[in-house]
Amino acid sequence: MANIPMSRLEQVIDRFDEVEARMGSVTDSDEIVALSREHADLKSVADKARELADLRQQLKDAEALMKGPDKEMAELASEEYYEIKEQLPALEKEVQLLLIPKDVDDKANIVLEVRAGTGGDEAALFAGDLFRMYSRYAQLEGWKVDVVSVSEGDVGGYKEIIASIEGDGVFGRMKWESGVHRVQRGPETESGGRIHTSAATVAVLPAPENIEIDIRQEDIRIDTMRSSGAGGQHVNTTDSAVRITHLPTGIVTTSSEKSQHVNREKAMEQLKIRLYERERAEKDAARAEARAEQIGSGDRSQKVRTYNFPENRVSDHRINLTLYSLDKIITGDKLDDVIKALIAEDQARKLAAMDENA
Repeated sequence: MANIPMSRLEQVIDRFDEVEARMGSVTDSDEIVALSREHADLKSVADKARELADLRQQLKDAEALMKGPDKEMAELASEEYYEIKEQLPALEKEVQLLLIPKDVDDKANIVLEVRAGTGGDEAALFAGDLFRMYSRYAQLEGWKVDVVSVSEGDVGGYKEIIASIEGDGVFGRMKWESGVHRVQRGPETESGGRIHTSAATVAVLPAPENIEIDIRQEDIRIDTMRSSGAGGQHVNTTDSAVRITHLPTGIVTTSSEKSQHVNREKAMEQLKIRLYERERAEKDAARAEARAEQIGSGDRSQKVRTYNFPENRVSDHRINLTLYSLDKIITGDKLDDVIKALIAEDQARKLAAMDENA
């Protein structure tokens, strides 16, 4: 791994100092918020950049003393020199990781969509397994899950379930889940020894705060519908569910809680998120060549993972990762092992690209 140029460290430190100084003089509330966020983003990397710059200087000072006339001082300096030499690579790598360009949406909340794919009733059951896995993982991470809309399967699970997940850095961790998930197991809907393959699709959409998407009133159609879903006698039978259709794109969003006012707000919020994701996808397409160097994510048509129950195996096809702990992953308790491996591989690729461009 190539050493980080001193000019790059100075650039980060100077920008942090500039932001910190600016925060003490601005009065505009929007600028204060923007500067506060940048300050928070820069602080950890600026602190580590200073630490690295100081350690490099200490190495130079020790090297100079080693060559001096004082033998006792030279001996002490030699010990310090080799201690610093051992510390530097780890700190260099730590700063390199902090300098990797961040996805602007990594800290955003998300909308999670899980849909049954090929496989009929089994696919719906698998979609249910996936949603429970993500719900448990969210609970372990301290995130909040709120179901927006649901269409239940005929024998259980979900034909489709959409939920919002709020918390610290949700998109940065969950974005790797987008794509086709395949399951191989004995069908739950029948007895017998055959192995059945079915699939479900997962889409993870960033939902950053204050999405600036201009939606013209003439571009949307709003319909009210009779609410439907599980709940038996408790099901809401008033015409409160709301469906919004964005005419230029054909995007449709729904919300089916008891309050029609709340439903309009939620459906409109979902529409803004989908239009925002559409913009992201267009930008990603423009950077297709660059994305080819990255781990695939975000494409709901890409097969990303296989869950093989007879072998207790989970295989992530993007990074050739195989873990024999499906029983713990599908419950959400060990899903972080897969996500951390994906993040580590993505970081390694980006570090390699930084070294090539250095």
